[in-house]
Amino acid sequence: MSRFFDRFIVWTVDHRLLVTLFILAMSGLAAVGYVSPESVRTWFQPTSAAPEARTRSSARATREAPPNVEPISLSNSDAVLVVRSDSDQLFTPAGARALRQIVADLESLDYVRSILWMDEIPVLNIFGLQEPLFPRAEASERRFAAARENALAHPLIGGQLLSDDGRTLLLLVKFDWLFLQSDDDCTSGLRQVAESTAAKHPGLDLSFQVTGRAPITLTLLRTHRENQARYQIIGYSVVVLMAIVLFRGIRAVLIVSLAPCVGVFWSLGFLRFFDLQDNPFNDVLLPVMLSLVGLTDGVHLMVEIRRQSAAGLNGREAARTALRKVGFACLLTSLTTAIGFGSLILAHHEVVQEFGWSSMLGVILMFLAVITVIPLACSTWLGRGVHIGHERGLIDRNLLHIGGIIDFVLARAKGISGLAIVITALLTGVSLTLRPDERMANSLPGRSEASIAMQHIDQAFGGLEFSSVQIHWSDAVPADSPEVLIAVTKVDDLLRGESLIGHPLSIRNLLDALPGEGEPEERMSMLELLPPPLKRAFYTPENRAATVSFRVQDLGIARYGPVFERIEDGLRQIAAAHPGFTFDLTGSAVSRWRNLFQIVMDLASSLGSAAVIIFCTLGLAYRSLRLGLISIIPNVFPLAVTGTFLVLAGQSLEIVSVCAFTVCLGIAVDDTIHFLTRFQEERPHAASDHDAIRRAFIGAGTGMIMTTLVLVAGFLTVIFSDMREQRVFAIMGALTLIAALIGDLLLLPALLLRYAPSRGDRTRSPL
Repeated sequence: MSRFFDRFIVWTVDHRLLVTLFILAMSGLAAVGYVSPESVRTWFQPTSAAPEARTRSSARATREAPPNVEPISLSNSDAVLVVRSDSDQLFTPAGARALRQIVADLESLDYVRSILWMDEIPVLNIFGLQEPLFPRAEASERRFAAARENALAHPLIGGQLLSDDGRTLLLLVKFDWLFLQSDDDCTSGLRQVAESTAAKHPGLDLSFQVTGRAPITLTLLRTHRENQARYQIIGYSVVVLMAIVLFRGIRAVLIVSLAPCVGVFWSLGFLRFFDLQDNPFNDVLLPVMLSLVGLTDGVHLMVEIRRQSAAGLNGREAARTALRKVGFACLLTSLTTAIGFGSLILAHHEVVQEFGWSSMLGVILMFLAVITVIPLACSTWLGRGVHIGHERGLIDRNLLHIGGIIDFVLARAKGISGLAIVITALLTGVSLTLRPDERMANSLPGRSEASIAMQHIDQAFGGLEFSSVQIHWSDAVPADSPEVLIAVTKVDDLLRGESLIGHPLSIRNLLDALPGEGEPEERMSMLELLPPPLKRAFYTPENRAATVSFRVQDLGIARYGPVFERIEDGLRQIAAAHPGFTFDLTGSAVSRWRNLFQIVMDLASSLGSAAVIIFCTLGLAYRSLRLGLISIIPNVFPLAVTGTFLVLAGQSLEIVSVCAFTVCLGIAVDDTIHFLTRFQEERPHAASDHDAIRRAFIGAGTGMIMTTLVLVAGFLTVIFSDMREQRVFAIMGALTLIAALIGDLLLLPALLLRYAPSRGDRTRSPL
């Protein structure tokens, strides 16, 4: 296979005109993807299934439409303005005057459609007096004290819009999106108006913060854009600078950098033909991953081209010889990486599947870019003198000194190889104790206003997010049956038994706030006393549905996983006691618990299967299963080191960490493949395996060390990011790459000398 590939790959050097046309054609097609992907997408997209969906939709049974009443919602706001007072000034004449003026000024903004706060909550009894829950500024202090107690006792205010200590008030803002002029209107614009109004009322210690759905999303997007541009520029600049220092030649750096740029350009353009550009993993992770994969192979290829050029070959002959020596290893690295990422298409979650397809396509295109762009550039005027500085390269100049490490390892191959297996097994066992987790705050800058306000709401109200239990009953159960209230009460009691569940809210709480006591039969009839906006927020008899909502803190799915499991077990028991009723745990936090847990597990399982597939592929490529098994240790070792670091640091298994594992596995395997390929090539010409290993190190060691130093420098630039996920990715990437280099320089030579098949076995048995 390698001989056939050698004849094929040098074709890219011998036919420069065709290669040039190929590169231009691919670049033009990718450009179409950026400009007008629809023109190509229609060729292969399946016909829409909308008619079938409409048929299914029309076949659904319909129920009587509920009255045209807009129910009150505490969870449907676009933004939340957090008003804080450290000295109990909310329920004072001055506080009432200032708060009402703040709300009036905010509602006067064109883009503010409505504000829900405690003064807008209707009284519970439709026949009661319409006295406001929040007194006018002219009221007495005694009236304010009584109003404070009444507000805290109100089920829709106490713990929902007003904190239990009475010092934090929430204003739920809904926007008229047609009038929004900028992103700042949704965040700092609200706060500035509130602060400006509060300043007109001296003596008050009110402070304001903005969070909620829109501010959190905008903060995430803004920070993402800023960091993406900033750290890509910084990272690529450091990579180029390190490459210049190590290569000691600007032309070599330009050629090596050109291939990843072309490969990423092709990949992102082609993804648009398949409408995959909006996948969250493809936005940042895929370009970084492809750049690293392309840079790794490009450095190995350029090191060999410079070596041949320094030996006296012209640019074309140097490129041809280098492709024969390194090209097959580049093919294997791309093949194993593509197969590894291809295992993601077997995942359960669509996002992960799309990332798997995108990665396979990107790796293939990156390989084509490396084997066409670099040899073509080196055989032109740009490649003239590409070897200049080769003799002054820091790594080449000191490689023989570093080679002493190889001699030390080979002299103790038996002990080091055994120790490598034991340590890798122990560290892998520790790494397997990592458990999946996810927090919303992890994706936000820790110092951002939205994040700080969200943390305060978690502490003061029991959480910013809402989830719920949806209760439905069959037509056999009357809508006003007391059994409905009994079932709701059991669900409410179940939720109140969990300390991490904040302030459950349902018709049970509304009825309990009404005067009187009695059996469910009597209390159920009192629903008619509730104002329709309140009642229908938690009870729609036409749909035979009731809701019990509750707050969830941003503590991570690892903390809430057991809580949700206990709730679901309890709901099953309640359902068994009430035939005809169904109970569903829903909400964004619950969805993340299910979906993100599945995503992490999909990525983790795909990472494991990818490792197995990669090592089997290496065994087949080298026609030795033993070599495939040998390659396991130096590539699992860096992942195990990083996993153990996460355990010792008290971290969890998150999407970003699994992605970092996946990227670094591909890079670590690349260096191992280059070392093994060079070992196989040198073995027939060496006097012993000891000599073959040393020659392989001299041939591949420069590229291995250079890629590690360059990539680690690039990763380390991101550790100063204000986003935790980016710091985690950078630290894990740098640590894994350093451990991978140690594995390839210390563990792999010892394992080869100890366990590599003897030369006579190569033609008789794969073992």
